[in-house]
Amino acid sequence: MNITSNIHHIYELFLNSFGPQNWWPGETTDEIIIGAILTQNVNWKNVETAIENLKQYNLCTIEQIHNANIERIAPLIRSTLYYNRKAKKLKNFAEFLFIRYNGDPDRMFRTEIAELRMQLLQIKGIGEETADSILLYAGGKPVFVIDAYTKRIFNRIGITKPDWNYSQYQQFFMTNLPQDVSLFNDYHAQIVHLGKHFCKRKPLCDECPLNNFCKKKM
Repeated sequence: MNITSNIHHIYELFLNSFGPQNWWPGETTDEIIIGAILTQNVNWKNVETAIENLKQYNLCTIEQIHNANIERIAPLIRSTLYYNRKAKKLKNFAEFLFIRYNGDPDRMFRTEIAELRMQLLQIKGIGEETADSILLYAGGKPVFVIDAYTKRIFNRIGITKPDWNYSQYQQFFMTNLPQDVSLFNDYHAQIVHLGKHFCKRKPLCDECPLNNFCKKKM
């Protein structure tokens, strides 16, 4: 198989093994954006706890975040680690949204993808993975999200290179897959599922659905 065929076949193996992942969890666009910012370097269960706390105190919209002070937000997101920094990141995003787009995410997402991505990356505390998660999961834009699981899994399989930067990984997937939001969404979610449950730092290779692909079985 060539690289493109391999990428598609791997996704089929994911679907056959795990089924659709229905990711990203979130009831509203605002909640998905908040979750994307909070999930940096932490398990999603911790993010769920934080989001429930924010909902309980009526702080789970960008407008509510914008109107609240950091001292009120930070204790509610303690479960996400680095919670003071993340409270500042939430405030930074909210300030950006209100200054540039009058607080309207729909208006923001009407901006051309490359331009909006550049704007998001200029927000203090928003990196490439977070910006792309906002674009894909909250905005429905065809942008493939790269995370640590993606790098680990595809390096072990042997079809990417460990020294690639974020853009090189992203280009690899976006070149070899159709520009389909639903596909990008579920493919990334499948990668996360595999990374959490099988392709761990100490992997469970015998149980992994990609076992026959992997060149670095442990």
